[in-house]
Amino acid sequence: MAAELTAHQLIDRHRPTLDQALETIRTRAYWSPHPEHPKAYGENGSLDMAAGKAAFDALLGTRLDLGQPGTDGWTGGEVSPYGIELGVEYPHADLDVLLPAMKAGQKAWRDAGAELRATVCLEILKRIADRTTEFAQAVMHTSGQAFMMAFQAGGPHAQDRGLEAVAYAYAEQVRTPGTAEWTKPQGKRDPLELTKQFTPVPRGIGLVIGCNTFPTWNGYPGLFASLATGNAVLVKPHPRAVLPLALTVQVARDVLAEAGFDPNLVALAAERPGEGIAKTLATRPEIRIIDYTGSTSFGDWLEANARQAQVFTEKAGVNTVIIESTDDYQGMLANLAFSLSLYSGQMCTTPQNLLIPRDGIRTDQGDKSYDEVTTDLARAVDGLLGDDARANALLGAIVNPDVKARLEAAAGLGEVALASREVTNPDFPDAVVRTPVIVKLDGAKPDDEAAYTSECFGPVSFAVAVDSAAHATDLLRHSIREKGAMTVGAYTTDPEVEQAVQEVCLEEAAQLSLNLTGGVYVNQTAAFSDFHGSGGNPAANAALCDGAFVANRFRVVEVRRQA
Repeated sequence: MAAELTAHQLIDRHRPTLDQALETIRTRAYWSPHPEHPKAYGENGSLDMAAGKAAFDALLGTRLDLGQPGTDGWTGGEVSPYGIELGVEYPHADLDVLLPAMKAGQKAWRDAGAELRATVCLEILKRIADRTTEFAQAVMHTSGQAFMMAFQAGGPHAQDRGLEAVAYAYAEQVRTPGTAEWTKPQGKRDPLELTKQFTPVPRGIGLVIGCNTFPTWNGYPGLFASLATGNAVLVKPHPRAVLPLALTVQVARDVLAEAGFDPNLVALAAERPGEGIAKTLATRPEIRIIDYTGSTSFGDWLEANARQAQVFTEKAGVNTVIIESTDDYQGMLANLAFSLSLYSGQMCTTPQNLLIPRDGIRTDQGDKSYDEVTTDLARAVDGLLGDDARANALLGAIVNPDVKARLEAAAGLGEVALASREVTNPDFPDAVVRTPVIVKLDGAKPDDEAAYTSECFGPVSFAVAVDSAAHATDLLRHSIREKGAMTVGAYTTDPEVEQAVQEVCLEEAAQLSLNLTGGVYVNQTAAFSDFHGSGGNPAANAALCDGAFVANRFRVVEVRRQA
């Protein structure tokens, strides 16, 4: 296929965006080129809400032919957590055919250089952004996120993370100059002179193992970091969340072809029901990079067994909030209630353990006992979710039966401060929608320890009574060290307590949010500014995004010539 996008066009079109992204990761300020309000769509070639819904509906029951080599059949079977059978079929790959085809295009992609690769990636992101309203439907009906969250997290926020990865990848590749003249004086003799050439070279094929809950937000950083550093990328979606990543692969293949590159640099590996190809793929010699989001057990397996690959994992942890004191009691309760409720707690950043002194806390409304704090928090969650329409808009749907089973079992672990209730979704009567449960536990009782020191993914939180702030920080340190944490929160007006919590997080490499009472929540992170995970505790071995996330996806090869 003849190139339709020249290098000059791509660089002219996207270099300003790349430059702004580079500047923003340096300053850590707020910036996004992707609007997060639906009203911004429908202009400049983008799909408006109605067109996006129509495009999604048109996909249902169809076969998504990507034109990949080695297709030996078709597979599908996704059912929306909202009860809709998607009926989309995807190509099933013969890996012995597909993987060699993917490698064939890497030389030209390597030789294109960092700038052109980055701008091709930005063209892919631009075309995805133009279809944000369609992708939002695909994310909603595979993850169970409520529409507005699917629209924002699955659309502009995911695109921001992809762009952020491209910016880091570009910065690391150009850190070393392309050429250098080297002269070493030799006294009275002629100097030694060499001309040196430095080329970033890819490691090989990158494998992205997608997750069910945030297929694009968690998938884009690894995909674009590997692609921008010269690697081909094979995308293996979660079998319940194929569509958003399959559409992504389709867009990437189209752009690569139009830019004169081999479209097989990006391909899809959809699996048949029960096939479980992730382990097979992860240990193939062609796979040299792996990006994974999901359970700790499989993440640990990848780190131990995919020895031929550089493995980046975001697994799971036990996220903790220490509640010691506050000067905005109502703001604290409202902030925590939203954090516990958003997407039914099905986020790797949602707080699980709330450590509260058994003697109570100081607030701007007077001293509050442990029981009062838990009761007031339960009331705040109830108030937030009391209206079913608002509850559905915040909770979304339970993504799989395992989450529902954990939620139901949690009520038997201790005294229930807030019982979970069923919520009916009138638009999707088959959706499983549940409000959070809050269970009281005692941090001094060994019998309760097993519950709050284990991850309970979903809308489950434990109000853990502790002896003191010092006891809370000790529990926090032990929890991060043993189980990891994606987020830590703390509420305190005491500088010494704040310093103690901060020191624990610095020593154990956990991201900390202090005294959030407004519209920013502990379970949200902003691209270009916030780090998602740290790579320094058991919850994840990488951060989204930093230099370490991209630097080992390529090597620099030097060629020296006599001057």
